[in-house]
Amino acid sequence: MRTRLLPVLALVAALGALVASASFAVSRATDGAPGFGPMHRGAYSMMGAGGKQTSWYAGGQGPVRDIAAARAQAQRFAGRIGLRTGEVMQFANHFYVLLDDKQGRAATEVLVDPRSGAVTLEYGPAMMWNTRYGMMGGTAGGGMMGGGMMGGSGMMGSGGGPSWAPAPADVEGPLSAAQAQQVANRWLATERPGATASRPEALPGYFTIDTRRDGKVEGMLSVDERTGAVWYHWWHGRFVAMEE
Repeated sequence: MRTRLLPVLALVAALGALVASASFAVSRATDGAPGFGPMHRGAYSMMGAGGKQTSWYAGGQGPVRDIAAARAQAQRFAGRIGLRTGEVMQFANHFYVLLDDKQGRAATEVLVDPRSGAVTLEYGPAMMWNTRYGMMGGTAGGGMMGGGMMGGSGMMGSGGGPSWAPAPADVEGPLSAAQAQQVANRWLATERPGATASRPEALPGYFTIDTRRDGKVEGMLSVDERTGAVWYHWWHGRFVAMEE
């Protein structure tokens, strides 16, 4: 009986983590900053892969109005875990910042709130799939979170369209960057006709990919390296600008 119970408990825990991630994406802090939940003071941490403690939130220092200021705020966060800022993208809802390790490899993704300057680990794939800096430490992304448990159409984004697609039956990981791009294009052809996948950025356990329409950046999605599951970043809003 106990052996049967353990997988059920693991599934419940994984579902709870996923719900928490989704709730975190749409919650509002008591100081008015959107999308940063009630934990808006100081810095918080979690245990990543191999017992590595990873900070995932840093309080802000006031409004952030441009990419340069967003980069500076993100670097305060990145420095705590030995990383540095890479690509910065400005969207209608916040700034997205890719963090690199000392070797220049993409490590994780963070968001900078434009009103408060608060920085947090990006919800979605960065929390759930990242095998080094994620909340799950690699224990859920390749199975329950990255697999087919979500059903046919997947989770729904803020616009009412699917934001999640389970692992394709004909995909066997680990995926290469080229395979991840193929999976992304197949999903886009069905869910966002006319959009195409750019060159994938490899992160620990998954790929993040800019989506383009008529040659211009439109949005972003991620593909789980182990399963091929797709997670569309519905939380960004309209693309504004970017800087490498």
